[in-house]
Amino acid sequence: MPGERAIPTPRRRTARRSRSTLTIADVAERAEVSLMTVSRVMNDKGNVKEATRARVLKAIEELNYSPSAAARNLATANEIRIGLLYANPSAGYLNEFLVGSLDQANRSNVQLLVQLCDKEDEVLAIVRRMVDNGIDGIVLPPPLCDDTVIIDHLLHRSTPTVIVASGKPSSALSSVNIDDIGAAEAMTRHLVALGHRRIGFIKGNPNQSAGARRLQGFQAALSDSGIAIDEELILPGLFTYRSGLEAAHRLLERERPPTAIFASNDDMAAATVSVAHRLGFDVPGDVTVVGFDDAPQATFTWPELTTIRQPIAEMSRMAVQLLIEEIRNRREERAFTPSHVQMPFEFIQRESDTAPRQG
Repeated sequence: MPGERAIPTPRRRTARRSRSTLTIADVAERAEVSLMTVSRVMNDKGNVKEATRARVLKAIEELNYSPSAAARNLATANEIRIGLLYANPSAGYLNEFLVGSLDQANRSNVQLLVQLCDKEDEVLAIVRRMVDNGIDGIVLPPPLCDDTVIIDHLLHRSTPTVIVASGKPSSALSSVNIDDIGAAEAMTRHLVALGHRRIGFIKGNPNQSAGARRLQGFQAALSDSGIAIDEELILPGLFTYRSGLEAAHRLLERERPPTAIFASNDDMAAATVSVAHRLGFDVPGDVTVVGFDDAPQATFTWPELTTIRQPIAEMSRMAVQLLIEEIRNRREERAFTPSHVQMPFEFIQRESDTAPRQG
């Protein structure tokens, strides 16, 4: 029946585990049904086929599974618990993302569990533990939104998931993003319209598809304007302030530095402004510097940054909203189709850009 999604099981590992370490997820795996179906059977709820109910009861008996009172309360609670995993090095981005997600969780009366995933080799273990402990759904902001190992595991476990700011979202999961290519094109066309022809570009972290799409938009706008792409003016970055310092030094210490630098996020743009001041460049008189995101540091920097506003807080609110909708639909066994929401970006002009000096 709708809502009962089989979970493939390559081998029966759970039978050997001690009774105290078994979870409702082990029963679901043995019976090849969803966690919610096991919960309905355990609590004698309706809307479960007799054959399915028998399979779940048989799995419980074979595993000698006896849920604790806490686990039973969790299974019957109406409360929704969602996890937010983060590994983004940009404090500004994370701050905006948390503001939006916490606000929406509070408005929707759901519990939000925030989990740092700063060690790459431990992320999958964290995801497994959260799913085994009965998390109802997960939000994946960048860079985790592009981690195929995590996404494949969540799909395998039929865990409601929303990915945010991925340049290549899975069609099987709901997603929220902006048009990174179009946004980078808009910024680049602005620089060209000011008269800049030697434009440096600081790339984003290669583990985030959005960074690659911003580079794609930058290059597309140059080509459309008849400007040759100078690969020597395109330098790697990691979306961190430090990586922006390193790239900016390399660009501005050239014998013929660029007249404008487009950094893939505001952290790196702010670092570029700092390097320019240190080396004696006036911003924007000697070099225009622009960024992407419109994170708080865009207005903490002097001069304030011209940038692309990515509505980070609004995107996280939408992600939480979509996730709650999916969880509730599954609980009621209603049909659910993943949503793919593209939110609008905005060009924000402040004080860090101007036409290049003549001569």
